[in-house]
Amino acid sequence: MANKDRTPKPPQRVQAPQRRDGKGKAKQPPKLGGGNGNPLAGVPIWGWGVGAVAVVAIVVGIVLGTAGSSSADVAATMRAAGCTYRDVLPKPAKKSPTNYHADVPSLATPTKGLWSTSPPSGGAHYGLWAVWGFYRTAVNPRQVVHTEEHGAVVIWWGPNVPSTTVDQLEDFYNQKPDGGFGTPYAGLGNKIALTSWTGNTSEYYRVVNGKRYYGIGHIAICSSFNQKAFATFRSAYVGKGPEGIPLSDDEPGMGPS
Repeated sequence: MANKDRTPKPPQRVQAPQRRDGKGKAKQPPKLGGGNGNPLAGVPIWGWGVGAVAVVAIVVGIVLGTAGSSSADVAATMRAAGCTYRDVLPKPAKKSPTNYHADVPSLATPTKGLWSTSPPSGGAHYGLWAVWGFYRTAVNPRQVVHTEEHGAVVIWWGPNVPSTTVDQLEDFYNQKPDGGFGTPYAGLGNKIALTSWTGNTSEYYRVVNGKRYYGIGHIAICSSFNQKAFATFRSAYVGKGPEGIPLSDDEPGMGPS
């Protein structure tokens, strides 16, 4: 994959919830860093040269998930639960065709025209991803999209969603937190959204059949929480980001260093 541009230190740091290990001890998450160096320094770009082992098949818009699950299966399950569902191509990188970071040089970069969906389900993003976790205050979506690139299934909810429902969402997140992320999103009102960004790692940013490949985004918007539908979405897409980062690097409390 082409080298990404160097990214400046962010003007503020994200404070994540504490991480719990197997013994129940709380661990403070690492703080965002990177300075003027490469924010991805030390982060393995998994899957290059691995071949079919790390490939997520995308054929005619059908993205394979786990245990035979596909985007068609996810769509049917989400719609049966009263949700909308779409598979959407991310908007191409603008300033550099092989570097989405160049389109978001700061955490205040205007987002108009950056993304194909709201909330975002892939595309341009800031060079430092957010510390993995479930948040009760909004996390900058410019960073959340970067977690999607790493394989996140993101739970978003609007300001009018009842706190009891947010508690349900957090319980759902805690069932399988690795590769999960939760944050409020002002534009959703009383709705809940699930998003992810998947792709064939070996083709990410490359020209395939005459067109540059950026993977595919997935978005479901719901009026209420549904355990079965949400679990189907998560099982199909978690850990399948176009950059090929393994779930072992997507645990709660982990972040740029």
